[in-house]
Amino acid sequence: MSQRQVLQVFEQYQKARTQFVQMVAELATRPQNIETLQNAGVMSLLRPLLLDVVPTIQQTAALALGRLANYNDDLAEAVVKGDILPQLVYSLAEQNRFYKKAAAFVLRAVGKHSPQLAQAIVDCGALDTLVICLEDFDPGVKEAAAWALGYIARHNGELSQAVVDAGAVPLLVLCIQEPEIALKRIAASALSDISKHSPELAQTVVDAGAIAHLAQMILNLDAKLKRQVLSALSQIAKHSVDLAEMVVEAEIFPVVLTCLKDKDEYVKKNASTLIREIAKHTPELSQLIVNAGGVAAVIDCIGSCKGNIRLPGIMMLGYVAAHSENLAMAVIISKGVPQLAVCLSEESEDHIKAAAAWALGQIGRHTPEHARAVAVTNALPILLTLYMSQDSSEDLQIKSKKAIKNILQKCTYLPALEPFLYDAPPNILKHVVGQFSKVLPHDSKARRLFVTSGGLKKVQEIKAEPGSLLQEYINNINNCYPEEIVRYYSPGYSETLLQRVDSYQPLI
Repeated sequence: MSQRQVLQVFEQYQKARTQFVQMVAELATRPQNIETLQNAGVMSLLRPLLLDVVPTIQQTAALALGRLANYNDDLAEAVVKGDILPQLVYSLAEQNRFYKKAAAFVLRAVGKHSPQLAQAIVDCGALDTLVICLEDFDPGVKEAAAWALGYIARHNGELSQAVVDAGAVPLLVLCIQEPEIALKRIAASALSDISKHSPELAQTVVDAGAIAHLAQMILNLDAKLKRQVLSALSQIAKHSVDLAEMVVEAEIFPVVLTCLKDKDEYVKKNASTLIREIAKHTPELSQLIVNAGGVAAVIDCIGSCKGNIRLPGIMMLGYVAAHSENLAMAVIISKGVPQLAVCLSEESEDHIKAAAAWALGQIGRHTPEHARAVAVTNALPILLTLYMSQDSSEDLQIKSKKAIKNILQKCTYLPALEPFLYDAPPNILKHVVGQFSKVLPHDSKARRLFVTSGGLKKVQEIKAEPGSLLQEYINNINNCYPEEIVRYYSPGYSETLLQRVDSYQPLI
């Protein structure tokens, strides 16, 4: 065989390898092909091509493996069991930027599925190499490495700590300062994933100077970047008062309130979440939000969206109102109660209704004035219906019951209480009758109205255990009226009168 023929054979072999990896990489983009590729043993065929002498074949093989591993955890597991990770890590440090991006993509695709698979990446020494890639001159390599590190860190505190120990945080903070928007997004996302697990991990991100740089990007025009920035600040602020104060000190108010009007629904949601995580800690932080116009802005935001986008805003109002009478009144003055009542009645998801019920309970539990503000929105009958409905989740029933109890124990607005005499179950009825027993002795108009509306008659029909608290409340109400009035409205009184008619002897 001549030299020319030998070269032709090698050329054909190289061409065949190239066509093979390109075809597999292409087929792996379509879900319907994955099972067939897996059954054909494509993993074992791709593995040696990661060490091919031709760089483009190496890169395409890595890309194909990444796409397969990205599809499900079985294929990701196959990458781990096929001993492919050590080859990737070795090549990651040695090869060109195209291969580095492809290799980091495989690591990300494997690590995203479960803590066990992410741990396999850590165990093969990938973190140190990925951190080195964060210093690469190519923004695409940095982005791919940041993405992989974020996917590893998001699973739990131990994996997140491993990413921190590898020295990733200072470099990720540098990455959010780079001009490339895509790199900023992924780096902010990775910082969010690291911060979320514990105060200590969040403090590590803070100590690297992340807050100031994140806060500067709140008004960036890129919606996806804003989502990640707001998420990262939320994950830092949620852990403690000190961390929340550090976020506030970066002068995010009133700037962050503009995000509540953003066209992007997830920017709205993440902004509401950030405000909620700050408000929940102390009355002082909640007051700062009120002073910045945050309560009114969140209420407007709740009114402009639906579903889960509303949820953090609903909870934020509950947290603010829970702190004190004055803060609850700030929610009332900003027209928060009617908006929460709307959420309670029109939302379809039980967990959102449960949050609205809880928030209304936090507002109404302070004073009669607060309770009346909730009662006049007609929220109480809706809460009662949700509590008694068989279709409501257990959590919704519990929160509705608690909210009703909180509000009723302060409510002196009798028109809102009276329907409960007819509809409420015994455990709720006790609180309703208790409120009437407190108000009627001191209000002559209310006493008269209670008779003419049928309330007194209904109270006489209630069967209470002798000596119970409910019986005591009924006795207190009866003591507000002349004995003959009470007798007149008592069950069986008409029968007694008829018996007297039967036994009465006319004088004529």
